[in-house]
Amino acid sequence: MRMRKVGLLIILVLWVVALSLAACSSAAPENTESVRATIRISALKGPTGMGLVKLMSDQDANKTNNDYQFNLTGSPDDIVAQISSGQADIAALPTNLAAVLYQKTNQSIRMLAVNTLGVLYILEKGDQVHSLADLSGRELMASGQGAVPEYVLNDLLSQSNLAKPPQITYKAEHEELATLAAAGKADLVMLPEPFVTSVLSKNPDMRIALDLTSEWKKIHQDSSDSELAMGCLVVTSAFAQNQSAAVNSFLTEYKASTDYVNAQPAAAGVLIAQYKIMADATLAAKAIPNCHIVLMQGTAMKNVLQPFYEILFAANAKSVGGKLPDDAFYLIS
Repeated sequence: MRMRKVGLLIILVLWVVALSLAACSSAAPENTESVRATIRISALKGPTGMGLVKLMSDQDANKTNNDYQFNLTGSPDDIVAQISSGQADIAALPTNLAAVLYQKTNQSIRMLAVNTLGVLYILEKGDQVHSLADLSGRELMASGQGAVPEYVLNDLLSQSNLAKPPQITYKAEHEELATLAAAGKADLVMLPEPFVTSVLSKNPDMRIALDLTSEWKKIHQDSSDSELAMGCLVVTSAFAQNQSAAVNSFLTEYKASTDYVNAQPAAAGVLIAQYKIMADATLAAKAIPNCHIVLMQGTAMKNVLQPFYEILFAANAKSVGGKLPDDAFYLIS
């Protein structure tokens, strides 16, 4: 009898162990939500990518909710190739290029947020230009022909009722024009940041004559297109649908990153140089306030972009992909 009782006791113990293992096994799936999502991010070097640097630093320190893989480039064509071929999930790029990609990829990307407002400035050697009207009859060198800078400048000039339009000469690259201005070979130029700060550091005779973001707001102050939205974040439609929680988590972490960059430009400048977005940390810190780095989402994003796209479309339909983006373009949660 005693052996029988021992046998029954062993069977009971084994049964309890089996139940415990089964319970652990059934509970295991509950932990799958804590697994970090992998998000591949492509960004242009410059203002559209500067807001990412704290997030990049946190990723290197393993402090992020997601696992971020960053790819920084100086060429918009690289961004187009990466997002079009599925090599990137999220991209930071010019707003008009986002609209072009929406049409080019058969609407397979969505607008996630505006991340950069106006970055265009008129620099002058001298002290004669204090308003758009002062550009009348002047010779102005600019960069960004066939892109947002040209369309923004044309819109501002057309609505300023100048006695005589300025004579505009375009250079192919921002860097080429910045080099001329820094060397004193151009007296009046339109450039974006961070080239503005670079020129001012090399040529003390140059000054910021006009902030075109401010001029845009003055002209469009009574309409919904008063913000000059030049940089944005897009996400592939598939990733937005399949990884919505990861996308929301990214936006939260990106917001913290942009807040850090704007609040601590000196520290952010060090990171910008570290990640080779700009070569000089001090210049990067000086450029940050002029880069208007933001995070504008949802309805606010749409309300800013729609009228801006209409202006670009009226100037050149190809600048936004041949037609205006429809409502499905905007990811509004």
